[in-house]
Amino acid sequence: MIHEILRVGPLQCNCSTLGDPESREAIVVDPGGDVETILEVVGRHGLAVKQIVITHAHIDHVSGAMELKRRTGAPILINEQDRRLLEILDLQARWIGAAPPGEVKVDLPVSDGDVVRAGKIAGQVLHTPGHTEGSICLYLEDHHKLIAGDTLFSGSIGRTDLLGGSFEKIMRSLHDRVLQLPDETVVVPGHGDLTTIGEERQSNPFLRTGGSSRLRF
Repeated sequence: MIHEILRVGPLQCNCSTLGDPESREAIVVDPGGDVETILEVVGRHGLAVKQIVITHAHIDHVSGAMELKRRTGAPILINEQDRRLLEILDLQARWIGAAPPGEVKVDLPVSDGDVVRAGKIAGQVLHTPGHTEGSICLYLEDHHKLIAGDTLFSGSIGRTDLLGGSFEKIMRSLHDRVLQLPDETVVVPGHGDLTTIGEERQSNPFLRTGGSSRLRF
């Protein structure tokens, strides 16, 4: 599998391009900006974007979604429990001092257990509420990878003090869903460095003690 990660937008969101080297079909996860750079990656590998997956509807993860859809024709997939956040993107833009991205429309809602495909790439949707109500992770079992959005970071977890956030829910999502994955699973968080499930199980202070350190994003 082709997997390139770009840090895009003002908050340096990790945007993943996942490409099948045989069919040349691709999934782009969290196009939070810098669409031209994303398209350069897509073009360099000769890929056709078939799905645009959004892990949650915070502005730093969705700002480039409509432009990428316009340029590729690919549908936008998101969990519908984040629809309220899509309705206040202008307000979200003011929170971080960014330009409003305009309306972002959901083409295909995704729910827990759904499978997103591009060629031979299959990503299982895990609904992991807590950072937002509709937060999802994308688990690529065949490639031992988890695209975690802002649910899990290296050494931290997603913040829960914004609209739709819940510390109780994110801890339940982490323990009941995320930590059930194999230790060797590589975690691609929404921001920052990659990690593994095993490393976070052993060293993440939130997962070891119930939480006393600083939440991220």
